[in-house]
Amino acid sequence: MRDPSKAQSWVQQHVQPYISQTRITCITVGNEVFNYNDTQLTANLLPAMQSVYNALVNLGLAQQVTVTTAHSFNILANSFPPSSGAFRQDLIQYIQPLLSFHAQIKSPFLINAYPFFAYKDNPNQISLNYVLFQPNQGATDPNTNLHYDNMLYAQIDAVYAAIKALGHTDVEVRISETGWPSKGDPDEVGATPQNAEIYNSNLLKRIEQKQGTPANPSVPIDIFVFALFNENLKPGPVSERNYGLYYPDGTPVYNIGLEGYLPEMVIESKSNALSTNFLIYIFTCLLFIWELSRP
Repeated sequence: MRDPSKAQSWVQQHVQPYISQTRITCITVGNEVFNYNDTQLTANLLPAMQSVYNALVNLGLAQQVTVTTAHSFNILANSFPPSSGAFRQDLIQYIQPLLSFHAQIKSPFLINAYPFFAYKDNPNQISLNYVLFQPNQGATDPNTNLHYDNMLYAQIDAVYAAIKALGHTDVEVRISETGWPSKGDPDEVGATPQNAEIYNSNLLKRIEQKQGTPANPSVPIDIFVFALFNENLKPGPVSERNYGLYYPDGTPVYNIGLEGYLPEMVIESKSNALSTNFLIYIFTCLLFIWELSRP
């Protein structure tokens, strides 16, 4: 997709016909590309993003739709204290030009952040209340004296610090994925419906308050919750199939207080098929992902 003509053709086919009736605000070029350790894929990332952006410009859509890519949190070499956040040395040669591109077109830097993973790996050292936004002692950054009462905000500020270390204070960080599984394997500590409900409902309350992080209090957090439905065919550990707010038949896995935000969901009892009166917006950004290595 680094080929400009193919990028333009893709936008013409998949974006332009629908943008008048659909809220399309963002195209993500790949997801966690750096995780694949594929040099060809990595080398194609920025050129593909540039080609898609240029296609949007050519079609007069760049004011409505921006271009970015989503990263795993493990692109950071250090995340605590948050003020010492730093990207992995082996990725800086790729991230530096990406940041310049984001700054140029004013698009967000997306990160997939899951406090669940940190807790699962070290439940004896990490407070469950700290990762679930529950009352707790929190942690103080010794360099800034800023106090953190939850891990997600600390993770966001660590990304901001890593970006600043590369010379940018002009790129916004958004969380492209976060969530909590309602079920997991025996070794996936904390993966329960109760914890999933607490995490996502407390997260919703924070978003309602338009809170910023301790290091960026005036910048409300922008978060995309993963996921709307459980994915029964997804490979990997049990947790990977159980991040959804709803089962495939449309019944809720647990209640996080979205009744006032989502349209009524109707279950057809005979066919057990899900229908909705309206399109459900959990995400405010429509994500398009494709193989960057495609010629």
